[in-house]
Amino acid sequence: MEDRNELYIGGKWVPSAGDATIDVLEAATGELMARVPAGTESDVDDAVAAARAAFGEWSQSAVADRITVLRRIADGLLERETELAEMMAREVGTPIARSRTVQVGLGVTIFRSMADILETTPLEERRGNSLILKVGVGVVGAITPWNYPLYQLAAKVAPAIAAGCTTVVKPSSVAPLAAFVVAEIAEEAGLPPGVLNIVTGAGGRVGERLAGHPDVDLVSLTGSTSAGARVGQVAAAGIKKVTLELGGKSAFIVAPDADVDAAVTAAVRGCYVNNGQTCAATTRLLVPVGRLEQVEAKLVELVGGQRVGDPLDEAIDIGPMASREQQQTVLDMLSEVPADAVFLVGGPGEVSDLDERLRSGFFVRPTVVSRVDNNSAIARDEVFGPVLTVLTYDDIDEAIDIANDSDYGLSGGVFAADDDGAIAIARRLRTGQVSINGGRFNAMAPFGGMKKSGIGRELGPDGLDEYFEKISLQLPA
Repeated sequence: MEDRNELYIGGKWVPSAGDATIDVLEAATGELMARVPAGTESDVDDAVAAARAAFGEWSQSAVADRITVLRRIADGLLERETELAEMMAREVGTPIARSRTVQVGLGVTIFRSMADILETTPLEERRGNSLILKVGVGVVGAITPWNYPLYQLAAKVAPAIAAGCTTVVKPSSVAPLAAFVVAEIAEEAGLPPGVLNIVTGAGGRVGERLAGHPDVDLVSLTGSTSAGARVGQVAAAGIKKVTLELGGKSAFIVAPDADVDAAVTAAVRGCYVNNGQTCAATTRLLVPVGRLEQVEAKLVELVGGQRVGDPLDEAIDIGPMASREQQQTVLDMLSEVPADAVFLVGGPGEVSDLDERLRSGFFVRPTVVSRVDNNSAIARDEVFGPVLTVLTYDDIDEAIDIANDSDYGLSGGVFAADDDGAIAIARRLRTGQVSINGGRFNAMAPFGGMKKSGIGRELGPDGLDEYFEKISLQLPA
């Protein structure tokens, strides 16, 4: 068991102002794997003060120095890849191969990409008699989720460092451990004291104080839509910038002319990544009514063949949910599926054939629910687990209407006979990103949503821009 007894504030490891701790449980067994401090409002105040004190010098630092630090952090993460991948496989339940490539790999990619972007981004522009400056927004409050603890931290901290901002990170209490490792690596990389601070604790206490703190200039949250609404409300009192990357219920449209086997393979990949614990997961599969049985047969083959078990086992496809609470949420939603829907695979029962040590873990069977109406809760509400719903349509106009008939607009997919046909459909979708014929995630493209899926964009040049303010200097004519 790993105990983290201190917070990282002002370049030092310091005890929390309070005595309480938070238990971190291993997702596959339910056993205690670590404890971290349950931080207090006083800890947040200290961390923000340290960030504010560091901002003046860091905001004026040489771009070359920021680039160097970002690349050193990326190198440090890669050096500790095995440790981090196993850590997040245990905390989150991510199968180990995916933990290496996504949980760690994306974090490394983002720190490196921000260095590369900054290297080619002009921070001054002459426009007429004006000199326009891009300057760091100030102190950033970063509230990160449990499903991608390192990747989402990187998506906030890397652009903040690049822009000359300082940051206070509140990681999720379910999966907080990677944040401590990042702090160690950043210190070794030469990041000055106060530029990065880590305060663990409850969202209702630490998160609320951070979001509403008068010396925080930007709040960036990745989490549920309800959490985003609360953070937006709290931050609004201080008239501060907010970026919110929230929930999703994304549709994957199989066009009438699509290769069904290829389309369903891509849809399954997009739905079950990280055990379905992905906000951008394509969890609504829209298929032509005349091809439903063909699609269902392929889904039974693919999803029914997924191997469930210990995420540290290289042969496993699906691991557990990150917490008992999330496991119960998914099971409750499955138990309320309408009677006229059909469970093709899985359902609300227990996972069979688990080893004895895994029987207290937070497992859910990979599930496909077919013949679902888009008005049902399972088709409208974010499940955040290994659950795919299948809906039918009569023509492509109806498919687009169903896809857009959602409170969310984060992601989506279209699979057609050719890219031009898929792009023509995708242009009509109200969502932040769309996979075209199985196109893969791109860490250099803007990521974010419409409607209740959020505000602002992360990643790439667009993500970096969120951390700048612009100042116009009006020069003599």
